[in-house]
Amino acid sequence: MANVQKTYALILGIVLFVIGVWGFFSMSILGIFGVNIWQSVLHVIAGIFGVYVGTKGEGKGFNSTIGWIGLVLGILGFIPSVDTLLLSWLNINAATTWLHLVIGVVSLAVYFLIKE
Repeated sequence: MANVQKTYALILGIVLFVIGVWGFFSMSILGIFGVNIWQSVLHVIAGIFGVYVGTKGEGKGFNSTIGWIGLVLGILGFIPSVDTLLLSWLNINAATTWLHLVIGVVSLAVYFLIKE
């Protein structure tokens, strides 16, 4: 059986890397999700790390870290005034907040539920 932790980290890493590079050329992804240069840099760094641990290391730590970051960003995005700061600093809009929340929950589910 394939290592689900590593596979998930690799796929998420590739997606984060692509989103990060895409964000250098656009202020939104698919016309829905807000991004900016700072958020794109963070996505590229996280993506490179995800690809690395998905191929060479252990995916479990990456999945946990991304899960908690996504969950925290998702929750913070629903708090008035904090959502304004996230929008002004990182161009995190409501759609991006929901996406962070979903990625956080799924990543933590993979981390906690997949035993390998």
